[in-house]
Amino acid sequence: MALPRRRFLHLAAGAAALPVVPRIARAQAYPTRPVRIIVGGPPGGVADIHARLIGQWLSERLGQPFIIENRPGAGSNIATEVVTHAPADGHTLLLVAINNAINATLYDKLSFNFIRDIAPVASLIRSPNVMEVNPAVPVKTVPEFIAYAKANPGKLNMASPGNGSVAHIAGEMFKRMAGIEMTHVPYRGAAPAVTDLIAGQVQVAFDPMSSSIVHIKAGKLRALAVTTANRSDVLPDIPTVGDFLPGFEASGWFGIGAPKGTPAEIIDKLNREINAGLDDAKVRARIAELGNTVLAGSPADFGRLIADETEKWGKVIRAANIKAE
Repeated sequence: MALPRRRFLHLAAGAAALPVVPRIARAQAYPTRPVRIIVGGPPGGVADIHARLIGQWLSERLGQPFIIENRPGAGSNIATEVVTHAPADGHTLLLVAINNAINATLYDKLSFNFIRDIAPVASLIRSPNVMEVNPAVPVKTVPEFIAYAKANPGKLNMASPGNGSVAHIAGEMFKRMAGIEMTHVPYRGAAPAVTDLIAGQVQVAFDPMSSSIVHIKAGKLRALAVTTANRSDVLPDIPTVGDFLPGFEASGWFGIGAPKGTPAEIIDKLNREINAGLDDAKVRARIAELGNTVLAGSPADFGRLIADETEKWGKVIRAANIKAE
């Protein structure tokens, strides 16, 4: 029996809408239980602080606890592996960091492919590094440092929080672009690296702003330049490395990722709520206190950042022949 045209169109429209209803309902219901944010760094570290900041915001907005679970080790690979094996339902998330982009090239064998196995949800912040020296080093500008390094080959030691850290590869990129040599001295974390830099055991570092700003303001370290493309609001009088070496840019960043296959409507909901948090005055103020800048955007924006950074640092790692410890 032929159906009247109006009734047929009504039924067809209803049938087309059916798949949408469960998706909308699923997004509205999410989260249905506590959510874990897996962090590849220790409690109290920079990654942990930012995870707790956005986790608290999401807890208040979404009505379920967002629990920070620290899984340090292997340059954040342990934490990443946990999330790649978690159910793709939005209840296990990863604090994504620049380490993830670096590790794709730094490690020869990983049990996961980060770009394939982690879905980008939202970027959070960008963290500048600072090119800084012990005050005993007789330079006050980047050009003076380059000239001093060329006149004193083999005498400059460069500290970093560890092999393959953003501070390390930023220094390696600086060496290649400036045409100088420095000896890399890796430490187990930023704190011991900065301690030895202040003591004069090493001469230079490309340290995260958050771990060195207090010492710079106290005069224990001398900042020569920031490594971001633009000047930092925290050190507005300090130039960028790129002012002297055009094209130089190196900075840390954090964001949130989820297991591949996580429903798009859940990712979109998290993205909206995270961006709302990044637009909140109190959250922005806390991020600024840590010397960082807000980095809001869509999941696609974050995905492009991850892909671009993976390619960029992969070239530096291969050129400098950097290997995981």
